Amino acid sequence: MQITRIGDFEVHQVAEYEGPFIAPETFFPDFDRAAVEANPQHPGARLIDRASGNLLFSFHSFVVKTGHHTILIDSCLGNDKERPTRPQFHRLRSSYIADLGRAGVNTEDVDYVMCTHLHWDHVGWNTRLENGRWVPTFPNARYVMGRREFAHWEGVYRNGEDSPHRLAFEDSVLPVVRTGQSVLVDDDYALEDGLWFESAPGHTPGNVVIHARSGGETAVFSGDVIHHPLQLLKPEWSTLACTDPALSRQTRTRLIEEHAERGTRLLPAHFPSPTAGRIMREGTAYTYAFE
Repeated sequence: MQITRIGDFEVHQVAEYEGPFIAPETFFPDFDRAAVEANPQHPGARLIDRASGNLLFSFHSFVVKTGHHTILIDSCLGNDKERPTRPQFHRLRSSYIADLGRAGVNTEDVDYVMCTHLHWDHVGWNTRLENGRWVPTFPNARYVMGRREFAHWEGVYRNGEDSPHRLAFEDSVLPVVRTGQSVLVDDDYALEDGLWFESAPGHTPGNVVIHARSGGETAVFSGDVIHHPLQLLKPEWSTLACTDPALSRQTRTRLIEEHAERGTRLLPAHFPSPTAGRIMREGTAYTYAFE
């Protein structure tokens, strides 16, 4: 388990799965293998599994202990979820709750669940199956979601679109709305502890990144703006999961340039451990320096 400090904040990374996930030519519609072969030492090239040829991914949450609150950022995949189009994670049985316990967090301890967006692999543990019903996993938490993001997926749900995101909205989002634990906020929402949202649309319409500041130190939980270090080599590569690939490309390019210049510490949603690091300019492209 990875532990990072941001000033007085203690950040635990709790991974539900880490390993080969999907072929790069499937995940990136514009994938160009020649670009990867020309840069074999780039971290993106090194994070392609040699045995399967698939991208190495991590699916994890971040637990931020601020001293005032315990905050969970993105709740991963979830057990028992019906995900037939994602057979690797269909009706999953993972040790996620026990792993939270090893980070010193019981489900009752979580004060806020903050969602960068509402894709199936970021909201799964919002709920758990109890006596045949989906109930909030974190009974004392407020679930903070972007209002624009919620409205989009509510529309998808009502239209009956056949996708894992629609299923996730039904089993992992609506149950916390029904209990009154959801909080719908604007894209510039700020929590007084020192965390705030920044709009980063494209991957989804209401996608956000989450900034953190404590004791003079800052970091950004970058969610799915950048899925894999290959996108630092080729920022123009959006993914098959992006709602608006062109806008996703614009947002990603802007954030890469901005955070490379600032030397910002990033905590991405899917980079394998050690995950945290900084974007570095390398010639006309960018690379990633893992901590």
